[in-house]
Amino acid sequence: MRFVPRFTDGQAFPEALGKIVCVGRNYADHARELNNPVPSEPLLFIKPATAAVPLERPIDAPFSRGEVHYETELALLIGKELSDVTSDEAERAIVGIGLALDLTLRDVQSRLKEKGHPWEVAKSFDGACPLSAFLPLAQVPNWSAISFTLEVDGEPRQKGEGADMLFPVSTLVAEMSRHFTLQPGDVVLTGTPAGVGPLERGARLRFTLTGGFEVNTRVVD
Repeated sequence: MRFVPRFTDGQAFPEALGKIVCVGRNYADHARELNNPVPSEPLLFIKPATAAVPLERPIDAPFSRGEVHYETELALLIGKELSDVTSDEAERAIVGIGLALDLTLRDVQSRLKEKGHPWEVAKSFDGACPLSAFLPLAQVPNWSAISFTLEVDGEPRQKGEGADMLFPVSTLVAEMSRHFTLQPGDVVLTGTPAGVGPLERGARLRFTLTGGFEVNTRVVD
């Protein structure tokens, strides 16, 4: 069954989820914590729609394949087709904001990187993108003022600020549209801040987003 994006008021988006376009290392502190260089241009990759599962449901991570790392990210729901657009056009096409986990098979990714191989299988497996409902947007928000957090078993782990993104939302979405036509129902993930780490069986996760939005979930034992 196809994942259908929903808004926090319970209304379903009229299109099924399409592709999930992601950016790596959009926070300098996250790049440094993994001993990666800070990029001079967005590092883009795609997760298929089959990677998406509801964030509110218990997370059934594939621990049999090695360490599974959490990466909390701001998620953007695209409401109109975008192809090689300006930053202003990109902003006006965003109809919702929410939260996502970019789950990563870190051991698998490391082995593939060492061999110089593509690492989609470490990022795009079934269930690799737990995705929340979306706060509907009536107008373009102040992206710099948006913040989000993750707590694991009551302990703060991640805090992201829109102002700290290397490539701001409007710039990022416009750049993505230069490479991939974005369509209604596509989702953009905007990168993760420092504090990523391995999921633990049975852990309880609490996410917050500016605007009073909160999601609580857990990892399957």
